[in-house]
Amino acid sequence: MAGFTHFDETGAAAMVDVSTKDVTSRTATARGRIVMQGTTLSMILEKGHKKGDVLGVARLAGIMGAKRTSDLIPLCHPLGLSKVSVDFHPIEAENAIEIEATAKVTGQTGVEMEALTAVSVSALTIYDMCKAVDKGMRIEAIRLTHKDGGVSGPFEAA
Repeated sequence: MAGFTHFDETGAAAMVDVSTKDVTSRTATARGRIVMQGTTLSMILEKGHKKGDVLGVARLAGIMGAKRTSDLIPLCHPLGLSKVSVDFHPIEAENAIEIEATAKVTGQTGVEMEALTAVSVSALTIYDMCKAVDKGMRIEAIRLTHKDGGVSGPFEAA
């Protein structure tokens, strides 16, 4: 396993120099979930929440979050993203919503952090919009599930 990349030879935090990397097409997909009470999930799916379309707002928030990743993660490179998508998969038997985000770029560094940020911000937005009726919601299992492009090649989570 390679060492950590965000430190210089003295151990100080450093932004990775990607100037010598090839420009390639890069894609990353992340997933996570938010678990809630059954009544909360029903309100979301029936669009019965007084704040409106919870998943529509969460989708926009996730896309916006991906675009602002370098403002949130100190050593993350700013990227000109070519695509960000956020999809929701309700799992009624578990009172959960699975969140999946995919980010794409043609550049010198990957988009894993952007996909992970999109999932995180989407989940936080659902929590924010629904906390008045369900403060016990849990955001869980945010992880990278797929990446492609760059020197390290493809990755698929087990």
